[in-house]
Amino acid sequence: MKTLCIKINNKKIINYLLDSYTHIDSNYVYVSNNIFKNYENVIIHYVGPDEKYFNDLFCKILTDCILFFYEEKILKHLINYNYFYFNDIEKRQILNFCFNYLDNNEENQTTLCKKNIYRSIHEYIKDNKCIILDGFITFRLKKYIKILDKIVDNSVNRFLIEREYAEFIQILKLYVNSSEAQIPLIHLIYTHSETILLDENKNIISTNDSIFKAKYLSDISFSSNDYALNTLLNLIPDRIIIHLVDTYEDEFINTLKLIFEDRILICDDCNICKLYKLNITI
Repeated sequence: MKTLCIKINNKKIINYLLDSYTHIDSNYVYVSNNIFKNYENVIIHYVGPDEKYFNDLFCKILTDCILFFYEEKILKHLINYNYFYFNDIEKRQILNFCFNYLDNNEENQTTLCKKNIYRSIHEYIKDNKCIILDGFITFRLKKYIKILDKIVDNSVNRFLIEREYAEFIQILKLYVNSSEAQIPLIHLIYTHSETILLDENKNIISTNDSIFKAKYLSDISFSSNDYALNTLLNLIPDRIIIHLVDTYEDEFINTLKLIFEDRILICDDCNICKLYKLNITI
């Protein structure tokens, strides 16, 4: 028989652990709950022949418990400690970036976190039968916390880029709304994520590709079409018809819609669209 004990005073965590072990389909695992002087104990007994199975089960349940109850708390602490100068709304936005990073990152940080916690628990129970959960997280999960710390740093960088982008868009929107239009209409042909600009007579408009004249570009490059955007901001058309030839509304198109708002019309099936689609297939 093998017995392991988890010491914790949080009733929600205790109920989570008791419920997790209660639903195990095994005749060899028993769980009890006892209150002692300083902690409430969740005690797990195993009377089966496969100790490796029990260790794996214990590590998986406790790993999921730590992720569920502690991960957000740790992230909040790291944000408050390292980035105390942000206000509460900004800190919440950074926290949301952390969640998105954990959920969607190609390197799958959630899996990395799980593996790190699992290994730490597995190593610990080789020589210990009792875990004080809060102390274990503070002193035995430093590698895991370091992973979260890096995620917070990346999320802050992303938050700052997004904030500058929003400020950049707002400035350009104010400029467009306060400026007089220089041209009635521009056709923007969008193909392979590159732009061709035509005036109302369907003559090609040369985009300004001189960085020294590109006065409306941000310090951060948000798309490969910045020079086309600069040309549009110089001309301030009354209307912009965007012809989506062989692509979809991406970051650049969404940026144009944010800046020029109701001046934008999206088209994908007019004569101009058909002409450029035909040129692609030839």
